[in-house]
Amino acid sequence: MIRKARFGDIDSIVKIYDHILSQEEQGTARVGWLRGVYPTRDTAMTALEAGDLFVLELEGRVAAAGRINREPVDVYAQCPWKYPAPPEQVMVLHTLVVEPALSGRGLATRFVQFYEDYAREQGCPFLRMDTNARNAAARRLYKGLGYWEAAILPTVFNGISGVELVCLEKYLDKKTDG
Repeated sequence: MIRKARFGDIDSIVKIYDHILSQEEQGTARVGWLRGVYPTRDTAMTALEAGDLFVLELEGRVAAAGRINREPVDVYAQCPWKYPAPPEQVMVLHTLVVEPALSGRGLATRFVQFYEDYAREQGCPFLRMDTNARNAAARRLYKGLGYWEAAILPTVFNGISGVELVCLEKYLDKKTDG
């Protein structure tokens, strides 16, 4: 089940961040995040307070989380998007995380499908998201789900310098996507 997050979910989301950050530090994952910089408890709290943080529950516990809204990342203004779109018709997925111990179970795919369905319901056929170029697993996932890499832009991202940000997009054409 995917639902809007509640305050009681924050500790679980932060634990997922911590598990991913530990993998990054151990060299078993390459996402390009830095402990204490991004993502943090404040990342989750800001999304919760804005009302756009969602969680995927599995067997009664938070297994994945992400932020969904119409707020583009600043660097998106520099991206040569394939699909020009009015801002009110663009939905953005931010900080999608899955508990590493549960990887390989299709949870990220389920969350992205929820994001697409949510965007349709909100009248937003244009989807955008980003990932660090170092995050090969996310890039493979998104490509497999039909997302196009519009550009890779150098930036300082959420306080992390030297990031090569992959900007991804998808158009939900009613004729081909359902």
